[in-house]
Amino acid sequence: SATRKHILDLLGFPHKYARAFDMVYIPRFVGKELTEQVIEAKLDEIILVELKVTKKYLPENPKGFFFGATQNEFDFGELLGEKFRFCFVSLHERGSSHALMTIAELEAIIRTRRIQYQINL
Repeated sequence: SATRKHILDLLGFPHKYARAFDMVYIPRFVGKELTEQVIEAKLDEIILVELKVTKKYLPENPKGFFFGATQNEFDFGELLGEKFRFCFVSLHERGSSHALMTIAELEAIIRTRRIQYQINL
């Protein structure tokens, strides 16, 4: 949580987006320890990723993926553009797969969308 907020501070975004991403991806820094110093040094290379996971078999991932997302995730993805991705992960025994997509790429293939209200009283 603190690291997410630190990243948002570095990028100049409000903390309301702290739950809009699950992961930090730095393409040329895979498999190494991610520290705050690395984040600051590689800030221009950072891609923030929101994970969506299913156990469904998807040979053409993300085709057939069903997932929930918040308006906040979509808003943040639009603000970040190329620096934000949804990652669709299929963990099926017949074959696992993943697909990284920007908001623009995702919007181009969405077949249906519905709004659901979540209400606390």
